[in-house]
Amino acid sequence: MTHHSRYPAISDLKARARRRIPHFVWEYLDSATGVEATQKRNRIELDRVLFNPSVLHGEFKPDLSTTLLGHTHPLPIGIAPVGMSGLIWPGAEQMLARTAAAENIPYGLSTVASQLPEDVGPHAGPHAWFQLYPPRDPGIRDDLLKRARDSGFTAIVLTVDVPVASRRERQTRGGLTQPPKLTPRLALQAAQCPAWLNGIRKTGMPRLRLMESYSDIKGTLPSNEHVGYLLRTSPDWDYFKALRDAWEGPLIVKGVSLPQDAARLTAEGADVIWVSNHAGRQFDGGPSTIETLPQVRAATDLPVIFDSGIEGGLDVLRALALGADFVMLGRAFHYGVAALGEPGAAHVLDILRQDMISNMGQLGTRTLADLAGRLRKPPQIS
Repeated sequence: MTHHSRYPAISDLKARARRRIPHFVWEYLDSATGVEATQKRNRIELDRVLFNPSVLHGEFKPDLSTTLLGHTHPLPIGIAPVGMSGLIWPGAEQMLARTAAAENIPYGLSTVASQLPEDVGPHAGPHAWFQLYPPRDPGIRDDLLKRARDSGFTAIVLTVDVPVASRRERQTRGGLTQPPKLTPRLALQAAQCPAWLNGIRKTGMPRLRLMESYSDIKGTLPSNEHVGYLLRTSPDWDYFKALRDAWEGPLIVKGVSLPQDAARLTAEGADVIWVSNHAGRQFDGGPSTIETLPQVRAATDLPVIFDSGIEGGLDVLRALALGADFVMLGRAFHYGVAALGEPGAAHVLDILRQDMISNMGQLGTRTLADLAGRLRKPPQIS
């Protein structure tokens, strides 16, 4: 029995992942903030993007390849940075990095990963991106950039939509601290997930190793007030300019939703604009990313990346049709590794690939550039 017969959709991997990881880890991975209306809105508004199928196009195999930052990728898909991947599944950072390298797609490592860039970069291939939560101290910032560069990371992803810590109430109620500590309640949950627990015994309890290397803070902290938050700042335009001067490679700015911000970032030297609402994890009163995407696309001639709410290949096509050049997924790949280990990441990619091929066949679109012409109507902006 193949993975496709047992887990034909990302939702199947999600269901298996939920059974294999402790509840407090699930709450960290799957939750948003507030009443999680933005997370729901991401899904609702994606479903409102419709296409007109076209017929009598004969047999063809769609071309799913695309170019970003001068590199041609077989799919318009990459693996987004997720903090503490190694908590979600032991060894996840290296698993995902190896998958990205094998598939010739980008992999993003978070500043608040459980592994150091020096330990992940050699696995990630030529399209390794380092996601930067901006440190307040310029010395720490410059050292992080050097360590990323020396470890093989070729682009920096400046995340700008976390100016303050969000509440993340579900995550807090789950009981996760930083560094994670197995209280009797959490230990009982872990004991019910033997594969996860055995992996943790081999790798050790994950920690924010990179940020801890710059801090002497002791003790445990709430998961939304960890050492990474204590060392970072809320960047302004001067910070962006200083980072632009300090980093010679591609600079991607993640968390953009306003067209005027995209326009100014274009003028100030960004290389890529990343439309994201952090999958609803930061602010619960904003629009979905698919609603803001067309406006951002119109405001810049830079490549545009999209994330938040993607659950299948059809969603990828929706984003591309509305102006995205590339789509990144975070949760989906972590559902994959939590469900099936390292093969789960490749299976997520194959699900997306096959779903895109199937839907493009229905639409009669041979290339990604043809998708916009099949849109039935743009999403109504609330």
